[in-house]
Amino acid sequence: MQVFHVHYRNSQGALMRILNAVSRRGLDLTSVHAEYAGQEYAVTLLLEASPKQIGQLYREWYGIVDVTDVRSSAAVRNQEAEWAPHPPASTSFFPQTSPLWRPPPTPARPLR
Repeated sequence: MQVFHVHYRNSQGALMRILNAVSRRGLDLTSVHAEYAGQEYAVTLLLEASPKQIGQLYREWYGIVDVTDVRSSAAVRNQEAEWAPHPPASTSFFPQTSPLWRPPPTPARPLR
């Protein structure tokens, strides 16, 4: 597993061009985290790539006008566990055990 840190200026479509470089090679995006980092933005990608694919990604990312810096490193085992997928927010926002949860109202019966 490799961790890639790509810094870029937030112009229209910059993040999509970065992500398209990965998907074009058929690589599985294990994790993606994008955030504001000072004057620019940064995206951190966790993926499995061969040395040849890493070179191709570097070349393509540096070819994007808005990319300012690209770095990579081997993923640490505990970092992979830390980046495990989280459950969807909708399933844990108001669980049925919450005191704020109420069942949906039942429709009134029509009068006869």
